[in-house]
Amino acid sequence: MTLLRLEGVTVRFGERAVVDAVDLEVAEHEIVCVLGPSGSGKSTLLRVVAGLQPVSAGRVLLGGADQAGVPVHRRGVGLMFQDHQLFPHRDVGGNVAFGLRMRGAGRGAYEAQVAELLELVGLPGAQGRAVASLSGGEQQRVALARALAPSPRLLMLDEPLGQLDRGLRERLVVELRGLFSRLGTTVLAVTHDQGEAFALAGRVVVMRDGRIAQAGTPMEVWQRPASEFVARFLGFENVVPATVSGGAAATAWGKVPVPAGSPEGERSVLIRPAGVVLAAAGLGCEVLSRTFRGTHVALLLRPEAGPPLEAECGLAGAPAVGDRVAVTFAPAEVVVLPPA
Repeated sequence: MTLLRLEGVTVRFGERAVVDAVDLEVAEHEIVCVLGPSGSGKSTLLRVVAGLQPVSAGRVLLGGADQAGVPVHRRGVGLMFQDHQLFPHRDVGGNVAFGLRMRGAGRGAYEAQVAELLELVGLPGAQGRAVASLSGGEQQRVALARALAPSPRLLMLDEPLGQLDRGLRERLVVELRGLFSRLGTTVLAVTHDQGEAFALAGRVVVMRDGRIAQAGTPMEVWQRPASEFVARFLGFENVVPATVSGGAAATAWGKVPVPAGSPEGERSVLIRPAGVVLAAAGLGCEVLSRTFRGTHVALLLRPEAGPPLEAECGLAGAPAVGDRVAVTFAPAEVVVLPPA
């Protein structure tokens, strides 16, 4: 059942459309992450749903009801910002209880709920702690508990883990997904970090210049980017123009085999680094750099023809900088894209 529906939502600042005719649906209990570079319109989209940004055109519907004219505090949504925005003059318990008090809940009622929420986010018994004494990860947990306290029908997260170090982000994103699954929370989050989005979401939406460039499951978007923009945004650099015919693509790197059934004609081709395979014979390259990645070595190669190539190889026998190597291409790691 659809909880949130955006119909042709447009936001203009002067002549510029920051959000441009966006259609989007979020089902109950679904976790959707909106991805995109700075300026793509993702945070503005979140503010529109929250009621913090008026639309120039289109409609926002929650539970089938048009939200035009409905103030922020009556939409039944929770919003958690990147900087947490905790109240420094209130202790942890006071921060979590804020939304409950605004709804008129009695002290006896909300004290038990605050304790339960802090237990839920991994901070049992922290009610009396000062905000200033909390680490970044602990502040993030308190902000989450505060956003969950009024039991919002839709929880919205704006770069929720953006200020945390990478190791802590990776741990917390797994915890968040498990927590939202247990609670059955419907979540709409925005982030510029595709790793964070893919770990958290059941569906990702990639935005570009105020429009949706691609939407799908993390696996669908990762395996089949819809355009060169999406591929490069995901971090893939091995993208070149190509002419596809007869099961192969003519590229600046020579003939590249493509998966069976690939569209033919003037296209662009993406070769994932795992598809650039060191071999006894093939396209000659010089190793420009090598980077240890834990499970593999990432290589940057200068081929005899064409732009540099990113490749991956195992730890054993990885070539050194300056070595000459030959590579071939694995068709399973090749994606034929629309023309650039």
